[in-house]
Amino acid sequence: MATEQQTATEKDEKHAKDGQGGDVDPSDVPAAAEIGFGEVKHGLPDKETCTAVLQKMMVIRRFEERAGEMYAKAKIGGFLHLCIGEEATVVGATQALRESDYLMSTYREHGQALARGTDANAVMAELFGREDGCSSGRGGSMHLFDWDKRFLGGYGIVGGSLPLSAGVALACDYMETEDAILSMMGDGATNQGTFGETMNLAALWQLPVVFVIINNQFGMGTALHRHSAVTDLSLKSEGYGVPGTRCDGMDVLDVHSVVTDALRCAREERKPQLVEAVTYRYRGHSMADPEEYRSKEEVEEWRERDPIKAFSDRLVDEGVLTEDDVKEFDEKAIEVIDEAVRFADNSPFPDLDSLYDDIYVFNEDVPAWWTVDERSPEVHRGEREREAGEMPHELAEKGAAYANVGDRKSRRGGTPKDQDEEGSQQGPGDDAEDEAADDPEEAEGGAQASGEGEPEADDRDQEGGGD
Repeated sequence: MATEQQTATEKDEKHAKDGQGGDVDPSDVPAAAEIGFGEVKHGLPDKETCTAVLQKMMVIRRFEERAGEMYAKAKIGGFLHLCIGEEATVVGATQALRESDYLMSTYREHGQALARGTDANAVMAELFGREDGCSSGRGGSMHLFDWDKRFLGGYGIVGGSLPLSAGVALACDYMETEDAILSMMGDGATNQGTFGETMNLAALWQLPVVFVIINNQFGMGTALHRHSAVTDLSLKSEGYGVPGTRCDGMDVLDVHSVVTDALRCAREERKPQLVEAVTYRYRGHSMADPEEYRSKEEVEEWRERDPIKAFSDRLVDEGVLTEDDVKEFDEKAIEVIDEAVRFADNSPFPDLDSLYDDIYVFNEDVPAWWTVDERSPEVHRGEREREAGEMPHELAEKGAAYANVGDRKSRRGGTPKDQDEEGSQQGPGDDAEDEAADDPEEAEGGAQASGEGEPEADDRDQEGGGD
């Protein structure tokens, strides 16, 4: 034991000098034997369920891979956080929900939206900032939303969704329904003040909520053992009256089993629960992450436990599917994502006049302007954007053209394809846009100015990040 501790200490000291977070091997997972990490623990469900689960994980994987490609091509702006490697946790947990249950997540939530049933076209269009996106192009990667699927969004503030989850659970209880909410967070969120506050209220009010910690081993670039004094995160809620359990987050069936039991306790016994899913993300914290805090060897070691390959191999070994079936499902997943990219590319940008739609702060009892548009000498209320006259509209067009965002037709409710067909129609502000398009360097600079492409070094990941 002393030798093991000494080795671990020496390893940490070495990486501290290197400025890295320290190796995180699968064998180092706290209480790995207790949760049977990497072992087969559950029998297979029926073939239909197995097929649905595998296909969902494949679609999520292919979606995330393509989203990364589209980000590199400046089709997606802002920040982009991928869940590659976490598919078993996402699908296993959401499969345990009823259709009437609610789901909240972090900003790493593309997989949650897809697993809950949001169309891949709508998710990709949202990442592209287009009108046909699930948040009408307003939310982007970190703020997906689908009321019909009772997916109440991703949130950019670490731990910010936890009190909101308690509020939804309170509403379920107040309305005397049998609904519950699944609230997903990263390991870093357990260090936020909102974590303890929410656990206390959930236990005090006996709310129907299950909290799932997606422990992917890093809070941004900081290894778990460096940002949390308690590395068995299932213990962090018990002092507030919320019992915790752990599961193998790389095993979709184990996640489903543990979360199903937790939801039963929360729903039927009104005892809120916490589940820690031990998993790993194969990509960086975001697309702007150089990943200097971990080695390639570490990532490759975790890739040997790839949740999709492990599940598909087991289905083939036990005769549920053939290798041809698995290959066909993967090809279909690629087709779904190909179509999603085409759909997003052809979807129009939101009308510039809709900039202030659905924004509210004050009501009629508080005399004030909700928002103020100061883009022109004629300052006006934001909610009256459509009545503002031509000057602010033209200035907005010139700004969008300078930033090389779409084209005039698409910004006014059309699509790039429509513009090509109508061709000759051109208005004020388009000259600057055409010049930008003719000059590759200027166009590239414009993409950066609009927030597309990779952020500058000083601006990377300023939204924080706990997972």
